[in-house]
Amino acid sequence: MTAASSFAGARQALDISIDMILIALMPSRSTGGRAGLRATIAIDVVLLAPGRGELAVFAPHEERGRRALPHGAPRAGESLDAAASRIARGALGAGVAWLEQVGTRMDGDVATVLFAGLVAPPEGGDDSWIARDRSASLGATARREIDEAVTAAGIWLDRTPIAFRLLPGSFTLSELQEVYEAILGRSLHKASFRRALQSARLVMPTREWRSEGRGRPAQLYKFVPRAPKASRRGVRFDWLTS
Repeated sequence: MTAASSFAGARQALDISIDMILIALMPSRSTGGRAGLRATIAIDVVLLAPGRGELAVFAPHEERGRRALPHGAPRAGESLDAAASRIARGALGAGVAWLEQVGTRMDGDVATVLFAGLVAPPEGGDDSWIARDRSASLGATARREIDEAVTAAGIWLDRTPIAFRLLPGSFTLSELQEVYEAILGRSLHKASFRRALQSARLVMPTREWRSEGRGRPAQLYKFVPRAPKASRRGVRFDWLTS
């Protein structure tokens, strides 16, 4: 099964409550003639941040000195989404721009639910972030989760304008393209990218300009929110590779 098909199946299977997961788990051994459910629900969160055309992974050092992805468990009466948001915020010290449930795995009587999140590029000097190509040091399980999270983010990028949540209110088209390239993991043709944006009517120019190096100042743009009943406006980038 590919990561993409795994993600698609996860979205159908995992938009459920904790109670439904518990029902699906194997019953524990009887104790004193009474049978019950023995289950543990765990949550892993992969937080990604784009920066200069590549993705960084949030993997802070734990007490034992080893890096690990944020993880935890839901509290009594807490939904999976709320638990993942709490775990992510507690690890980052800030909110997440985008967070979605993307996968699950069973290991005995433990159900681990995977969430993927995107945040704005971190400030320099924060060693809790590592480049994605260094994530192999986190272990095979974490590496698979990161790959699945990246695949899911790329799928959602075509469905919803999540890239704009990672930018300030006004931005250059070069900055926006860098976010798309980091999440998709490939370069995009500059002119085709801009034509696709204009066709999708996702951005509009402002009257502000910003100097970027020795070249001409770059015009700033802003995101144009979708009307509540407007038809879906997506941008296909699979054919824009440079």
